[in-house]
Amino acid sequence: MKVTNYQSPTIDPFGKGLGMVPGVSIHLADAARLEWSLLDEDVSLPAAVLYADRIEHNLKWMQAFVEQYHVKLAPHGKTTMAPQLFRRQLDAGAWGITLATAHQVRAAYRGGVPRVLLANQLVGKRNMAMIAELLTDPGFEFHCIVDSADNVDQLGAFFSDVNKQVNVLLELGVLGGRTGIRNDAQHEAVLAAIARWPNNVQLTGVEIYEGVLKDETQVREFLKHALEVTQGLVKAGKIARQPAILSGAGSAWYDVVADEFAKANGSEIEVVLRPGCYLTHDVGVYKKAQNEIFARNPIAKKMGEGLKPALQLWAYVQSIPEPDRAIIGFGKRDAAFDAGMPETARHFRPGTQWPRDVSADEGWEIFGMMDQHAYLRIKPGDDIKVGDLLAFDISHPCLTFDKWRQILVVDAKYRVKEVIETFF
Repeated sequence: MKVTNYQSPTIDPFGKGLGMVPGVSIHLADAARLEWSLLDEDVSLPAAVLYADRIEHNLKWMQAFVEQYHVKLAPHGKTTMAPQLFRRQLDAGAWGITLATAHQVRAAYRGGVPRVLLANQLVGKRNMAMIAELLTDPGFEFHCIVDSADNVDQLGAFFSDVNKQVNVLLELGVLGGRTGIRNDAQHEAVLAAIARWPNNVQLTGVEIYEGVLKDETQVREFLKHALEVTQGLVKAGKIARQPAILSGAGSAWYDVVADEFAKANGSEIEVVLRPGCYLTHDVGVYKKAQNEIFARNPIAKKMGEGLKPALQLWAYVQSIPEPDRAIIGFGKRDAAFDAGMPETARHFRPGTQWPRDVSADEGWEIFGMMDQHAYLRIKPGDDIKVGDLLAFDISHPCLTFDKWRQILVVDAKYRVKEVIETFF
């Protein structure tokens, strides 16, 4: 879906990881006019950097993958919380954007997103009010999930008071997992609650999150159960939307979800997958997940080169206090560290032409991080100096994006082409 009702904000002149902004107002999308170069040190480091060609590759790869299965894509926006990137995903063919909180939904709506799936329960009056305000726009489509009769009754009472209707998806869960209905009694109680509010709570489908499971056999059993439940609800006339929505898939099992849910393809059920990290990918947990996908999925294998890591953190060598360690100018406030330390990828010395790739054999390894310092293991005599620039790959992009208000997009020559704004 093409998004047009959006006005680009301006660059924050005091933003972390940016360059010197002239006195005139510059829109984020016009950042190329500033002619910043990462290698000419026009940018304040540390800086989070996206590579334009890799983002474009990942967009096309995932859209092509879901189209092989004839299912829809609603990428999880919590990864980037960047409406500029949401619009690229929509323009590439995404059905909508998935989000986790009411304030995320509002940020996406203001950024031009016309359809949102809230993969969470909508709880609390102020959160409900935020959504109700957006539903005054007839062009905005919204779905949230429910797994309890109490939540349905709360939604029904609130949306009755404001004379509006909210769409809900029945969430199924697994024992010991996260949210979601666990048994038949809960299932029937939620359906009965929805029936109590025929004018204010509308059942539009079924949703699951399979990422809490680690075994493929268990995942497939859960998916088959969700498909059976959805087909049963459709047959019983319980789902108001036509076609009914059936949604699942985080970034680890999306191929298995596509394989199982594609069996529901037809006029009665619309399958919507929700991976979020594919846009930037990484060299850690999601690289591992992709390797497993390539090992088990024949369609992915045939699609050539898979997803590419598109996000790096650039920083200066701040100090070399001892022959076997360097102190780098970034820390826990700048990069994720929950799923592995950042990995040294590139080395650049101002005055030379291009960065060089750093091989794993060199042993330049981050072995500790503080708030705004990182410890890099080096070898005595290595050619590294204070003032050198280093680029680091990361694991788990979600928890790197949320540390940056604005992120640079660069071309193959490290020239800034755009500045991406985030809304965490």
